[in-house]
Amino acid sequence: MVALAALNADHALILPCVGYANEMVSPSARRAAAAPESAAPDPPVFRDRAEAGARLGARLREVLENDHPERFVASAPSPTETAAPEEPPPVVLALPRGGVPVAAEVARALRVRLDILLVRKLGHPDAPELGLGAIAEDGAGGVAEPYFDPEMLSRVGLSRDDLADVVVRERAELARRAAVYAPRRYASAGERPGRAPGAGTPESGAPGLAGRLVIVVDDGLATGVTARAALRAVRARGARRIVLAVPVAAPEAAYGIEKETGEVVTLVTPRRFRSVGEWYADFGQLTDADVLAVLASAP
Repeated sequence: MVALAALNADHALILPCVGYANEMVSPSARRAAAAPESAAPDPPVFRDRAEAGARLGARLREVLENDHPERFVASAPSPTETAAPEEPPPVVLALPRGGVPVAAEVARALRVRLDILLVRKLGHPDAPELGLGAIAEDGAGGVAEPYFDPEMLSRVGLSRDDLADVVVRERAELARRAAVYAPRRYASAGERPGRAPGAGTPESGAPGLAGRLVIVVDDGLATGVTARAALRAVRARGARRIVLAVPVAAPEAAYGIEKETGEVVTLVTPRRFRSVGEWYADFGQLTDADVLAVLASAP
């Protein structure tokens, strides 16, 4: 097994310097790089996750109103009133815990429903913060197949089988969070278990994603392993279009994600990226209670 030299003192992965010029990164990353935020001033760039979400929501409005100006202009009524009957309204899915306060502001800016997509990182057995893969809920009360990053596994000299115990542990934590968050997820959408409107599933109350524009939101993108698992799970549920939206992203990760999914919207893509937290003045760890409080006040 190779030494874990890729971890800093805070267990934040230090990505190799990939040397992307702006013209080499993905189209949306180029758009972000052209914006004032991309000059990458000395951190922090964002006061907290809520401020980052408000700024990200404004950027998404600019991007999305090109497709549906009648839906995302400032004076637009609720999406259910403006959407064509054959096209279900968009939905914002937050990746708990850190992505929830960001996504709440995004959903508020776009005037669309907020829900969560439970994802758990599959970390190195000796350094859990080093993500080697991830698992996500499947929207039907179960868990999608684990996603493993083959390059990261190769770097640390592990196989999928070596993470079997990690997968079992993280499946259990995902199930625990699903049980804790379920009542508030129903309440925040004006629903009750087993009776989610649209094409939601009785087992989970999750919104149906078939035919929808789905915006997946997190507080940042480092290696991209959890985002990849989330996006694959959303695609498997039939989303018409998927956008990953994060306030800050490592250029290499944003480039890799966009090659796979087609769309990434971000505000800052710094060349020298060490961790997501360094770009926030307040990046405190969130609790289940924090997530429930945000969902209670969400659109």
